[in-house]
Order: sequence, then C-alpha cells, then structure tokens
Amino acid sequence: MSGGHEPVLLTEVVEHLAAPTVRRIVDGTVGLGGHAAALLQRLPTVELLGLDRDADALAVATVALQGYGARVHLRQCPFSTLAEAVHDLGWATVDAVLLDIGMSSPQIDTAARGFSFRREGPLDMRMDRRDRTTAAVILNTWSEAELARLFREYGEEPKARAVARAVVARREERPWSHTVELAELLEQVLSRPGARGLQVASRCFQALRMAVNDELGELERGLQAAVEVLAPGGRLAVITFHSLEDRLVKQFIRQEALDCVCPPSCPVCICTKAARLQPLTRKSLTAGAAEVERNPRAAPARLRVAERLVGQRTRAAGSPR
Repeated sequence: MSGGHEPVLLTEVVEHLAAPTVRRIVDGTVGLGGHAAALLQRLPTVELLGLDRDADALAVATVALQGYGARVHLRQCPFSTLAEAVHDLGWATVDAVLLDIGMSSPQIDTAARGFSFRREGPLDMRMDRRDRTTAAVILNTWSEAELARLFREYGEEPKARAVARAVVARREERPWSHTVELAELLEQVLSRPGARGLQVASRCFQALRMAVNDELGELERGLQAAVEVLAPGGRLAVITFHSLEDRLVKQFIRQEALDCVCPPSCPVCICTKAARLQPLTRKSLTAGAAEVERNPRAAPARLRVAERLVGQRTRAAGSPR
C-alpha cells in the first residue's frame, strides 16, 4: 500500500467533528489515517482510537500518525466491536465517532487483494485476511438461488438470476479462482448497449465484496455500538458510497431520533423508547465539484451526521401521540 489515498469529504468531516470540547474520538475505519490526521491536527489535545480490519491499512496509518505519539491508539478489529475497544482502553464514553465505509485507493489498486475487476488477481476480497470466507469460496459453494439473491440484493443487478446460472455452470467445468475470468463471464452475460467494457462487472463485484466482509451487518452493528459509547452531545459521522449503505444509515438515524415507536393504531404512547440521536444534516452531504475533479472516487460519497441526545424521553408514557 501507498499513501496516495485522499480522504473524501475531509473538510466536511472536520467541520462537524472538530468541536473545541472534543477530547476523545473513535475513527472506526482509520484506513490510511487521512481523516484521523486532520482531526488530530485541528484538535491538539484530542486522543484518537483508530480501528481497521485491514492490517495493511493499519500499518500505513501507524506510520502516518506516528508524529502524534501517545495521543493515538490503533487496533486491528472491525468497527462493530468499537464499544469493546473503547472500554478496553479505559474510556467510558467518546465525543465523536467517524465511520468511512468506503475502500481506499490502494485496496482497489492492489491486484493481490482481488477487489478490482480490472486487475488480474485471486478472488479474495477480504478486508481482514484472517477471515476464512473469500469471494472464491462464495462462488464455488453457494447455491444458484443464494447467488441470485446476493447479486440482486447487494449488487442491485437486474440480471441476477442469469449471472448466478452462468456462475454455477462455469464452476462445474473448473472452480473459480481469479478476478479477470469472472469479469469476462460477467461481460458476456451482462453486455448492455452503451456499457463500457468490463464496467458491467462492477455491480456483481460489489455484491461479492459486501458478502465476503458482511458489510451491511457490520454497519448495523457499528452504528449501534457508536451510539452506545457516545457521550451526550457527542457526534456520529458516517460516510457511505452506495444506496444500500446510505439508506441503512438514514433509516437508523431516523429511528433513533424517534421518541415513540407505538403502532399508528395506538391512540396513546405506551412504549418506553427514548430518542438517542438528533440528525444534524437534513440531507446527506456530497463532495463538491472541485473535490470530484481532483478525486473522482469521491463522487458517490454521502456524509450524514447526528448528535447524541441525553436520552431522556420528551413525552411520558400514556400521553397522546
């Protein structure tokens, strides 16, 4: 890995998280350390806990952030376990949590990681290479119905059933092992008018990557963990890169902002739910034209920010809805 990766929406992240009162920050996807370095530089007394599943990225972050000394604590673990990581450090709460759900340029560009359909490499796609499930395992062992559901739900691929059928037929001849052979099959099955070469493979590669790393499950658990450790007034910032992730984050914040979840047929509130978050961004924030021109991979990025409430109900049980 190299340090050529530019963190997306950096100005917006720092603007929303770098309050003078912030003392402890969790960067749940520290990556190559870009967001972390900017926050540490802006807030000279802050301590930062950086987490990442990818050992290669963590090695780069270690070098990039070494100048901040004891203010930085790095751990190799998924952000779904950030509450445990926070408590293991002896912290009760934190003042900000950042989750950047995107991939770094070195991850995409390193052929041996198997993330890119443009580069010949093993069908791996693991963020944490200690995990056992690879893209090849999924392609070689999942049933046709399971593969079709994967490509339809995670890749939003209209021809998911045709892709699954072709994948299963091909593996009966020889097992799947490399990226380019899969990309070539996808180009044959999914060739569309106006499509640019192997770009038709991107949806299915995305779906496989998400399944290998349980990305939506990780995001759901990570959001819950983040709210648990945020101090009142603390902020949660989440950067996503496609609609499934952004929808999940939007719905989570909306649900956590509700003080009542009783069914519509119930005339009075009987639940015990308390709102825990207040959204600070009415709509998701996106990269400006200058950033996209400088870094085209920032184009699909979406940032949502919410603030942790005290947690007291604003209505009493039994009150009108």
